[in-house]
Amino acid sequence: MQVISTKKAPAAIGPYSQAIQVGNLLYTSGQIPVDPATGAFVEGGVKEQTRQSLTNVKAILEEAGLQMSNVVKTTVYMADMNDFADMNAVYAEFFSEPYPARSAVAVKTLPKGALVEIEVIAEIR
Repeated sequence: MQVISTKKAPAAIGPYSQAIQVGNLLYTSGQIPVDPATGAFVEGGVKEQTRQSLTNVKAILEEAGLQMSNVVKTTVYMADMNDFADMNAVYAEFFSEPYPARSAVAVKTLPKGALVEIEVIAEIR
């Protein structure tokens, strides 16, 4: 097991790691739309928050020597499923075919009042 950590994504604010590599898989913790340079949420709505969350995921993957094309599974947590189309439009900017498997669920609340949180599993090949 190896811990992956980068300053290009928000630091863990609790007893967890940004990502853990086990064998040929990398598991990221959920990424909320915090800009690591400022420590604050990005301004805007779900599109901007999705973009920042995925930018944070991408930074963690890059620290492990991976790309978004290594992602095999994503889980998207949303505060409001009515935002699905906007989230999906930005999500499509980060992935190409073959697309990773995905779950998208609405939850009651997310950390710090985020509109979206995204975690991924990536294959190291």
